[in-house]
Amino acid sequence: MGRKRQLKMKQVEIKHLEQYNQLLRYVFQVTDADLRKVGWEGRDIVNAKSPALEQAEVWGWFDGDQLVSQVAVYPFQVRIFNTTYDMGGLTGVGTFPEYSNQGLMHKLLYQALEKMREKKQSISYLYPYSIPYYRRKGWEIISDKIIFEVKDYQLPKNKQVPGEVGRVGSESDDVKRAYERFAYQTHGAMLRGDLAWNEYWLWDLDDLMAAVYYNADRQPDGYVLYWIADEIFHIKDMIFVNEEARSGLWNFISAHFSMISKVIGNIHTDEPLAFLLEDADIKEVISPYFMARIVDLEQFVAQYPFKPDTKEREWTFTLDDPLLSWNQGTFTLRIDTEGKGEVFRTTERSDARLDIKTMTTMLLGYKQPYYLHKIGRITCSPEALDMLEDAIEQQTPYFSDYF
Repeated sequence: MGRKRQLKMKQVEIKHLEQYNQLLRYVFQVTDADLRKVGWEGRDIVNAKSPALEQAEVWGWFDGDQLVSQVAVYPFQVRIFNTTYDMGGLTGVGTFPEYSNQGLMHKLLYQALEKMREKKQSISYLYPYSIPYYRRKGWEIISDKIIFEVKDYQLPKNKQVPGEVGRVGSESDDVKRAYERFAYQTHGAMLRGDLAWNEYWLWDLDDLMAAVYYNADRQPDGYVLYWIADEIFHIKDMIFVNEEARSGLWNFISAHFSMISKVIGNIHTDEPLAFLLEDADIKEVISPYFMARIVDLEQFVAQYPFKPDTKEREWTFTLDDPLLSWNQGTFTLRIDTEGKGEVFRTTERSDARLDIKTMTTMLLGYKQPYYLHKIGRITCSPEALDMLEDAIEQQTPYFSDYF
């Protein structure tokens, strides 16, 4: 008990950078050998994390001067149905095992979410080390990753396209320009500033390469980030703004036919590659990728673009939130004819009920209201269910970042 009374929560500052990284390496079991595999030596990893710690808001528990538990929030932005949202990227979560089971992380998560609310970061994303743990705290799955494997003889045949592919440095401006164009038209995608790009590249191999598709006007319409090892063409990510760019990039990949035995890559969307290939008998493995949580429902809905309709719509429901009192209670959702919504508290009684993680995955389009109702995650009338189906866009978020 003496140890627990000495613990104090406070902000983690740049002077704590060494401790911050020591805690991360211990919790996530990152060894010196792991770091050397991706080219890290000595204090490189500490220095690489310095910009993140300077820009992020990091809170921790200290036992005297020793950092024993921490959580970081990165100031990011994401596109949700053509609307830009400020997003709190939760990362750096960890507690030394001798300090576990004291409720430290529960209090840190509340502190992080409270600060997000103050900064109008009405949505939070994270990469989960434990999906059940974060579900209990109100986060839910909102995106998947498909790992695919295409044999050399299954590669698509060359298609004539008006543009051309050029190999560039993986961190070139053309890669960033292509991604920005893609992100602004893609639901769920991160808008990458310097901090986001730094995190995106952090754990990549030194021999990562990039090929950009340029259209006939020399605009970058897409790219593939890749490396080749042991006769395998590995794709870190491939993005494109149109079908022409997709075909052009696959032309480039297929041109490696004589050098490789297969292609292994990632797709961060719900569109399996198999359907697009002439030989569709390829291997695809789908797994949950990122989770999200609405931080403040009223703030989130104020920006949210519902589908327009000829009449106003209204729904009263009870919302459950395991952490945040401002999301707990009975609310009314009102949507005008142009699709602008608002949420406000009400004393009206309602039998409709759902929790914050269900609301999150529904409003982000990962799961449809009908499905969530069928599996018991939403309780509501058939009329309310029809209204939700008509009002919410159905499109699975794309998210290829990692932090």
